[in-house]
Amino acid sequence: MSCVLFIRSHHVDPANDPLSPGSERGSFRRHVANGTLRPVWEWDLTPDDLAQARGVLTTIHLDQIRMMEFGEAFEALLDRGGRLVFNGHVMRPFIAGLTPFVPVGGGRRVDFALTPLADHPVFAGVDRAALQLSRGVAGFYGRGCNPPPEGALALTGVGEGRLPLDWVWRRPRGGAILSHAGNDWWGAGSDKPALERLADNIVGWANHEVAA
Repeated sequence: MSCVLFIRSHHVDPANDPLSPGSERGSFRRHVANGTLRPVWEWDLTPDDLAQARGVLTTIHLDQIRMMEFGEAFEALLDRGGRLVFNGHVMRPFIAGLTPFVPVGGGRRVDFALTPLADHPVFAGVDRAALQLSRGVAGFYGRGCNPPPEGALALTGVGEGRLPLDWVWRRPRGGAILSHAGNDWWGAGSDKPALERLADNIVGWANHEVAA
């Protein structure tokens, strides 16, 4: 396993592109430069890419219908100990254990309040309160959850019911999945230093630099 794949699913404005020099969002440029992170466009993805990866990052724009074609390759990556960071709403469970998104309901600010439920290396040095608002508006971080499989650890709750918006699942068969049921993790806020630290932590986790 050689690197972490960043599956790119759409073209974005440079100001919001984590690979753009002018981006105001969490930056992955350093990780690409040192060979830790390899971007690949979704339509160019092959099973061999997944076979050579240590981990995978996906975005909220991932074509989950197409990813159903890669289900066996994702399962094989995880079975050998690989790690997946999934952003967005599960609509087509292309990996066993994923379950379709459940919205939190409501529209008050309290309905989108974040509550830390457990520590995890992905949040090291990051105050989750800094991720709660984007330009003063709540809800961009997430508005529901991808229901976690049995044995998963809930990391961040949303709303008064503390639905598990973020969770990590250390699969019994090997590997681990980090699920963030919202906008791309590295762009879910207005605090640039917090987003950059979060982006570094996400890549480090996917690259097995910290515990699952």
